[in-house]
Amino acid sequence: MEVKIKAIHFDATEKLQDFINKKVDKLCKHHEEISVAEVNLKVVKPETAMNKEAAVKLIVPQREDLFASKVADTFEEAVDLCVDALKRQLEKSKKDK
Repeated sequence: MEVKIKAIHFDATEKLQDFINKKVDKLCKHHEEISVAEVNLKVVKPETAMNKEAAVKLIVPQREDLFASKVADTFEEAVDLCVDALKRQLEKSKKDK
């Protein structure tokens, strides 16, 4: 699976990118056919709490794309919440199959 990370108006640190790659790679355990994961990171309102937004889109061939977007205090927390939501979506789509 290819992971594309896009940080809007800031540079994501290598540590953050490694964290995202590790978390998103775990989604492959739930669904082997995921071809691309697009992760968009942005700061919603500077200098406020709960201002980090992460949006993750999973592209799965022959299926509907899956998407989750969460806002949290840190990018790591927002990515965690997105991954949890996507796990539930993947499990649900397996049952529907």
